[in-house]
Amino acid sequence: MILSPVFDNERYIKEQTTEILKRVKQFNNKLYLEFGGKLLYDYHAARVLPGYEPNIKMRLLQQLKDQADILLCIYAGDIERKKIRADFGITYDSDALKIIDDLREWGLNVLGVIITRYDNQPAANVFKNKLERRGVPVFTHRFTKGYPTDVDLIVSDEGYGANEYIQTQNPLVIVTGPGPGSGKLATCLSQCYHEYKRGTKSGYAKFETFPIWNVPLNHPINVAYEAATADIGDFNLIDPFHLEAYEKKAVNYNRDVEVFPVLKRILTKITGNEAFYRSPTDMGVNRAGFAIIDDQAAREAAKQEIIRRYFRYQCEYRMGFASKETVQRVELFMKDFNLSPESRPVVEPARQAALDAQQHDKGNEGIYCGAAIQLKDGTIITGNNSSRMHAASSLVIHAIKHLAEIPEKIKLLPPFITDSVGKLKMEIMQEKALSLDLEEALIALSISATTNSAAQLALEQLTELQGCEVHMTHIPTPGDEAGLRRLGVNLTSDSQFATNNLFIS
Repeated sequence: MILSPVFDNERYIKEQTTEILKRVKQFNNKLYLEFGGKLLYDYHAARVLPGYEPNIKMRLLQQLKDQADILLCIYAGDIERKKIRADFGITYDSDALKIIDDLREWGLNVLGVIITRYDNQPAANVFKNKLERRGVPVFTHRFTKGYPTDVDLIVSDEGYGANEYIQTQNPLVIVTGPGPGSGKLATCLSQCYHEYKRGTKSGYAKFETFPIWNVPLNHPINVAYEAATADIGDFNLIDPFHLEAYEKKAVNYNRDVEVFPVLKRILTKITGNEAFYRSPTDMGVNRAGFAIIDDQAAREAAKQEIIRRYFRYQCEYRMGFASKETVQRVELFMKDFNLSPESRPVVEPARQAALDAQQHDKGNEGIYCGAAIQLKDGTIITGNNSSRMHAASSLVIHAIKHLAEIPEKIKLLPPFITDSVGKLKMEIMQEKALSLDLEEALIALSISATTNSAAQLALEQLTELQGCEVHMTHIPTPGDEAGLRRLGVNLTSDSQFATNNLFIS
């Protein structure tokens, strides 16, 4: 199913900029804005809200850059345990470096990096040294004494006061980080404490796309957010403080609601006055809900995202990364909307492709893998593995041949190229399998394109695969996963390994 755009980016930019600047003025032109979610490449939002620009927050920052400083937080524990950002397959510390580079490409500079809950962890020290020796200022904040119960100790020179003050120049300070739990809130409050001690009556606000506070609690968009955070146990609820204060329903999530009473007492203690906010929803400045222009299409897109998360957690459970409770939680979301794995259009064609391969090759006992892609016009193309090619490689070759209208009998990868790559793999690299994974197949295709006009024509179609839906019957190998990620497809797979070898899997 191809969904029409459901999100108005220009309206969003206008409303979001206005709301943020309005909040800056409410706090005497000094606001610390906690930027939740992904600053760049927010593909979850793009999948749930078709038409949403994954980098629209960068456009927002460009609108505000003359009035804003940027601080980047990263939790020392995430550096130490090498936490992975799933959509890029890189560690959080590497992602922090990438964020700095990306911001610079957009004409934005990071004022400094804060390593939070720092306790001289060896990996955190290496990260700190790496940044400082490249000219990036680094600050370290230790765990806040007394948090979360002893407000008098938290708001004291032994609590927030023990953190190094970071000098900022602009009225708006964006505080962001590579993932949840990075210490953004503590950094904002610590800075507010120091500002008040210096006579500046600063404020705090929060910007986070999901959950969307002004759509219903059980709306698929908000449930898709719960599915996305099932591994950390987040759940949405009606903000009880907002309901009591205004007699209006607003959706928030458990961590913000749970921390609000403490946060309110902390802000009151810092400012010396009754806190500005009456509910956690009050703290937010998010206007995404006002830019949705097709609710029904958004509902369908969000349901598909729930199915994607189901497959992801099934695979992560099989690989040992996720718990059974996480899988069961997403299964409940599926049942709530009467969804099944087969509700994803590419699932059954992929499985059928694997069965077809097995039927045509009955004499062998190997593992048969199938793959399917739904192109932007709705056409579904399939592929399967063979002695020369992985299923992902076969799929992509078939898809770009279809897009380039190249007849099936024309070969894009002549034997002299695949034989040469195979010789390199088997005889020189000492690998056990000749079959080309997707990264290898794309390199071979680019070589073929130098002498084969059909291959060149097909190669030019690769960009048309971005945003297409792909399903595989087996967990992709690293080369397949990296290749599909670079093509920008939305990938899911069944929780089966493509080989019985433990090391490769």
